[in-house]
Amino acid sequence: MLYRTHNCGELCKKDIGKKVVLSGWIQKIRNLGSLIFIDIRDYFGIIQLIFSKNLIQNHFNLGKEFLIKVNGKVVKKKSKNYNISTGEIEILVSKLEILNPSISPPFIIEDKTDGDEESRMKYRYLDIRRNPIKNNLILRHKISIEIRNFLSKNGFIEIETPLLINHTPEGARSFVVPSRIHSGKFYSLPQSPQLFKQLLMIGGIDKYFQIVKCFRDEDSRSDRQIEFTQIDCEMSFVEVNEILIFFEYFIKYIFKKIKNIQLEPFTCITYSDAMTKYGTETPDLRFVIKILDINNFIPKNEFEYFQKKKFIIVINVLKCSHYTYDQIYSIIKSIKKSKIEDKEIFWVKFFPDKTFIYSKKKLFTRENLVKIIKNINSNPGDLLFIFFSKKIQTKIKINKLRIDISNCLNVLKNYQIFKPLWIIDLPLLEWNEKFQRYRSFHHPFTSPKKEDIHLLEKFPGDIRSKSYDLIINGVEIGGGSIRIHDKKIQNLIFKHLGLSIKEIKSEFGFLIKALEYGAPPHGGIAFGLDRLLSVLEGKGNIKDFIAFPKNNSGKDIMVNSPSFLKEKKLKELNI
Repeated sequence: MLYRTHNCGELCKKDIGKKVVLSGWIQKIRNLGSLIFIDIRDYFGIIQLIFSKNLIQNHFNLGKEFLIKVNGKVVKKKSKNYNISTGEIEILVSKLEILNPSISPPFIIEDKTDGDEESRMKYRYLDIRRNPIKNNLILRHKISIEIRNFLSKNGFIEIETPLLINHTPEGARSFVVPSRIHSGKFYSLPQSPQLFKQLLMIGGIDKYFQIVKCFRDEDSRSDRQIEFTQIDCEMSFVEVNEILIFFEYFIKYIFKKIKNIQLEPFTCITYSDAMTKYGTETPDLRFVIKILDINNFIPKNEFEYFQKKKFIIVINVLKCSHYTYDQIYSIIKSIKKSKIEDKEIFWVKFFPDKTFIYSKKKLFTRENLVKIIKNINSNPGDLLFIFFSKKIQTKIKINKLRIDISNCLNVLKNYQIFKPLWIIDLPLLEWNEKFQRYRSFHHPFTSPKKEDIHLLEKFPGDIRSKSYDLIINGVEIGGGSIRIHDKKIQNLIFKHLGLSIKEIKSEFGFLIKALEYGAPPHGGIAFGLDRLLSVLEGKGNIKDFIAFPKNNSGKDIMVNSPSFLKEKKLKELNI
């Protein structure tokens, strides 16, 4: 071997006495006068080198991240480090060669770095040398292999779909690509392979999958990128329950294989219940704090104070009646950050012996409190917070309040707890105030529930769809639906979205024609691979699981993209 006989992570005490050749980057240098110790690192690990001063005196300019090659002998280490695999041995170096020098790195290349996100993204190739990023990429590789193996064994075949397609309305904004050959025309980059995977089902493919790049021209953030990766799946001759059962099995397999965690059976609730109980369509079930609307069973005339308020909600915190006044007021102080006034918060400690104490005693009689506790099914030992506010204000803030309380209770600190949840029966349509018309809640190919189709003419906003989202720890991991396979229903949905007959033919004519050729019932789901990885590792930033991510402005500050094109190139593209 010219550069190495071993890597920096495989040698151990059984190799003592061996002559070896190693190559790696310098991580640390410790000069003790007569002896010099250097830690070198490669992809596989780190190992300590020991030099005599005479050997290294011709290389006095050595620095961090220099790439060096050494010849030497494996010897027993006097001061052992059991935190690394090579911690019981070191290399007594007999020859040193600098393969490539390095300028001083902009941040420390160690597990705990001093580099901020901008620096780490600008010098991403250096960031990848650090174990946290390198290990995330290895994890991404492993999970991709497991996904392919699992789906292949279960009858799915991987098929690539086009990246240069036609623009279609609805959904997020698309990226467009000008055509040089067809002057004035543009391709669009896919937000998902949605229509192509449906066409594959019409083409007789029974089960399809693809780990695919998708593009959305929208604002980036910690859990979103303009360029992202989906685990895209579609199945023929299925209904909602079959998809939920199979992909619950799929997610459980991934967690067991990758994390050795056996997930409990997934909870399943409707979109309506999620919004009522948790104030969000992505509830985090790691903490049992339910939101209960008590307006329907509290007679306003029995509570003089309530008559002046439009909305009353109770947040029931299980098994926390033992909290001290200081702890309760600490929670209230945190809640104030959501701009809920102190006078609008009322608390009740419902003790295990079924007695209770409460704040603002002038507002309630004991009889009325008993009525509230009974109606919301609170149990002895619970702590209750009651909020009074206008409905729209409270609804916007209510899930944040729930999360604020959970943070005060420190219930989100254990990243090894996972609580998956299916949200089903999401709305088919939602009203768009800006354009004064309905738009698809997911996309226009989602099938309405059969029992709700009659609402399409007069109450389109009340129609539920055959759709489902998978939420894990408050993060939407994936979503999908049963698709429309009936031409008449598809045309009807298009019309309710405000598309003219001409637009339907222009934008979706190929799909409508395909539905005339015996299209089978079909449905599918897509999971965000980047988000799934971040949830598995208990991290909130998906950038750490992407080799070369964009920043929150959609820029790659390492290669400086997007960039301006030269005039010559613009003329070539007829722009």
